[in-house]
Amino acid sequence: MLVSEFDYELPAELIAQRPLEHRDASRLMVVDRQTQTIADRQFRDIVDLLGAADLLVLNDTKVIPARLFGRLETGGKLELLLLRHLSGGEWEVLARPARKARPGVRLDMGGGFSVQVVERHPDGIRVVRFDPEDVTPLLDASGEVALPPYIRERCFDTDRYQTVYASRAGAVAAPTAGLHFTDELLRNLLDRGVEQVRVTLHAGLGTFRPVKAERVEEHAMHSETFELTPEAAERINAALAQRRRVVCVGTTVVRVLEAQARAGRVSPGQGETSLYIYPGFEWQVTGALLTNFHLPRSTLLMLVSAFAGRDLIMRAYEHAIASRYRFFSFGDAMLIT
Repeated sequence: MLVSEFDYELPAELIAQRPLEHRDASRLMVVDRQTQTIADRQFRDIVDLLGAADLLVLNDTKVIPARLFGRLETGGKLELLLLRHLSGGEWEVLARPARKARPGVRLDMGGGFSVQVVERHPDGIRVVRFDPEDVTPLLDASGEVALPPYIRERCFDTDRYQTVYASRAGAVAAPTAGLHFTDELLRNLLDRGVEQVRVTLHAGLGTFRPVKAERVEEHAMHSETFELTPEAAERINAALAQRRRVVCVGTTVVRVLEAQARAGRVSPGQGETSLYIYPGFEWQVTGALLTNFHLPRSTLLMLVSAFAGRDLIMRAYEHAIASRYRFFSFGDAMLIT
């Protein structure tokens, strides 16, 4: 399967540059896999689209200010994007410019912190060691939220790049499908009997790394840290046993549940997942998917195509462009049922 089969032309003005004033004011496209139909709604309508037979699964990850800048002993600057905590003071990072981040190189990060490059990996990825080990004070003082490169405006509160239920720090990128929810909307769903459960996946490079291979099968996903607690697994398995619909809020939730699925059940666990979902994938848990609109030729577009079928998804994207939906992180949403 060719990566070019997941390409499309998007007018630049449809890339949302800032969040709307109200989180739940976004539009919502409803894509029905059974009837192959597409409907235009408002995100607030999700209260009417979900009911007591549904289990809503949310990703409670919290975005950290993961972009840091250090000074080389030669006087030059080096940018580090923290991707994944390994152990102690060691982190996997994306270094720019990568050619300057050779093993042994040291950086002065300010505030009494220093960094040494330990390992060199392909595509600009490095393993570095911080001293002191706890980088929290450094991130609080000097870190910047790493917004996607297609967002060129910075004149908004970066808290809007967090979900209202974000609680577990560690993500580089936000689980953007959840950005549309407000506390009130979640309460309204509870009042309708929609059970809610939380899992964790700290979105990192695997979420937004570009696909450079020509064939879909040749791409390798970068691993990301997740946790599915025993309590969450028990509640999800209870819903599956009762044939209730498991509604995943975002592709990150999908990857946690499907990575832990065996014989139509999920197992609790924590660690790393590099699960790569593309057409032909055998689904076990996901009953419906709430997601934003994704970049052309991306693994996320392949994932939603695996769930709904490539032809239906590409038709939905054509409709979204014609109807002037807002795209990507701060854009509108799609509910695939």
